[in-house]
Amino acid sequence: MLAALWLLFFVAAFASALYQWLALGHGDIFSALMQSTFDMAALSVEIAIGLIGVLCLWLGFFKIAEQSGLINILSRLLEPLFVRLMPEVPRGHAAHGSITMNIAANMLGLDNAATPMGLKAMRDLQELNPLRDTASNAQILFLVLNTSSVTLLPVTIFMYRAQQGAAEPTAVFIPILLATAASTLTGLLAVAWAQKINLFDKVVLAYFAGFVLLLSTLASYLTGLPAEQMAARSSLMGNLILFSLIMLFLLYGWRKKVNVYDAFIDGAKQGFDIAVHLIPYLVAMLVAIGVLRASGVLDAAVDSIALAVASLGVNSDFVQALPTALMKPLSGSGARAMMLETMNNYGVDSFPATVSAIMQGSTETTFYVLAVYFGSVGIKHVRHALACALLADFAGITAAILAGYWFFH
Repeated sequence: MLAALWLLFFVAAFASALYQWLALGHGDIFSALMQSTFDMAALSVEIAIGLIGVLCLWLGFFKIAEQSGLINILSRLLEPLFVRLMPEVPRGHAAHGSITMNIAANMLGLDNAATPMGLKAMRDLQELNPLRDTASNAQILFLVLNTSSVTLLPVTIFMYRAQQGAAEPTAVFIPILLATAASTLTGLLAVAWAQKINLFDKVVLAYFAGFVLLLSTLASYLTGLPAEQMAARSSLMGNLILFSLIMLFLLYGWRKKVNVYDAFIDGAKQGFDIAVHLIPYLVAMLVAIGVLRASGVLDAAVDSIALAVASLGVNSDFVQALPTALMKPLSGSGARAMMLETMNNYGVDSFPATVSAIMQGSTETTFYVLAVYFGSVGIKHVRHALACALLADFAGITAAILAGYWFFH
C-alpha cells in the first residue's frame, strides 16, 4: 500500500502540472516541481542531521538506564497492559521499557525525547520480528499509537495562539484532548480489529479507566489556571520531569556501578547509526509530499471538499481550516504553516483558525512517523499500519471539527 500511495503522489502531481501547463498556460509549474524535489531532499538531510545530536543524547542516557536495570523496573508499570496488546512481546523484554518511555514522553509533549525512545522501541521490537522487511503486529500497534498519540500538554499550540493575540490561548485545550483521544481510540480499535486483540480484558479495561481518570484530573487542574500560567506551568512540568529523568538514569546507573560514561558513548554510537540510516527513507517520503504540495493538488482537494459540503447544505464554516487537516498527515511543518496562515487570514479567534488549531493538536504526522520509525529498521511492507493510522487521522480531524462546533460555534 505504501509503495502504491507513494507512486500516486508523483502521478497526481505530474497530472496536475500537465493540466496547469497545457490548459492554464502556467509554464513555470515544472520549475516549481523540480525546485520542491531539491528543497525536500535537502530538508531530509537537514532533519537527519538535526536528529543525530538528539538521538545520540537520549540513546546514550537510555543505554545507562538499560545497563543498570532501571528500564526493566520502569517497564513493569505498563507491562501487564502491553503483554495483552502485544502478545508476541514476552514479559521482561527490553521493548516494554522503551515503549513505556516513548508513550510517557509523547503524553507530556516532549517530542525531543519521544522520538529517540520511539526509535529505540522500534529496534527492540525488530529483534522479535521473524520477517525483517515486514512490519510485525506489535510494530504496527506501536506506530499507530504514535501517529495518534494523546498529548496532554499541547503547549506549542497555546504559544502560537498567544503570539497571534488570542484572547484565550488555552481555550482549545479541552477540544484538543477530545480530538486526540478520539484519534487514539479509533487507531487502537482499528488495530485491535485487524489483529483480533481482546480489548475487553479486565486488565486492559482497568488501564483505560486509570488513563481516563488521569486525563480528567490533569485537564481539571490545568484549565483552572490563567492562560499565561497554564503555558508556563505545563512547560515547567515537562522540563522538570525530563531533567529529573536524566538525573535518575545517571544516579541509578552510578549506584549500580555502571560506567555511565562508557555506557553513554555506546548508546550515542547507536543514535548516529540510526540517524544516517534514516536519510533514504526521509528523502523518498518528503520529496513525494513536496511535489504534491507544489503541484496544487492539495488546494484542489480543499476546493472540491468545499463544493461537496456546500452542495449538501451543511454548514461549511470549517472548510477554511481543512488545509491544516490535509497537510497534517504529510508534514508537521506544513500543517503548522497552514494553521498560522489561517490565523493570519481570518483572525486567531475566528472559527476557522480555532478549528485549525484543534486539528493541529489532534494527530501526528502519519507519513513522517511511518518513514522515520519503519525506515529506522528497514521495514518495507507496512501491512495494515497505514490504513489504521489514516483511519485514526480521519477520526481525529472529524472530532476536531465537531469539537469546534460544540465549543466555539
